[in-house]
Amino acid sequence: MIGPTLSQYLVFSALLFCFGLYGMLTRRNLIAMLMSVELILNAAALNFVAFHHFLYEGDVGGAVFPVFIIAVAAAESAIALAIIIALFRHKNQLDVQDADSLKN
Repeated sequence: MIGPTLSQYLVFSALLFCFGLYGMLTRRNLIAMLMSVELILNAAALNFVAFHHFLYEGDVGGAVFPVFIIAVAAAESAIALAIIIALFRHKNQLDVQDADSLKN
């Protein structure tokens, strides 16, 4: 039995990226926008892994970039959630239109 091809991985990654981009452009809730950014980063990580798997079979070096992407995504999520919590405590809502005024 043959596994998925590179083009199938790339189509799936493109779908993830499009769903993430659609979520970023249409959502007004900050948490939903954060989840959309995570979908975009996962699509990029999937591309790295798929290309490395099909170009350099057996080498573990292709797992380095997705680990960095996961680390950056975790740091970004922690900082974004801290900002979202501060905004919610200040405004009692998570609307993007009101996110520009944390200074009051």
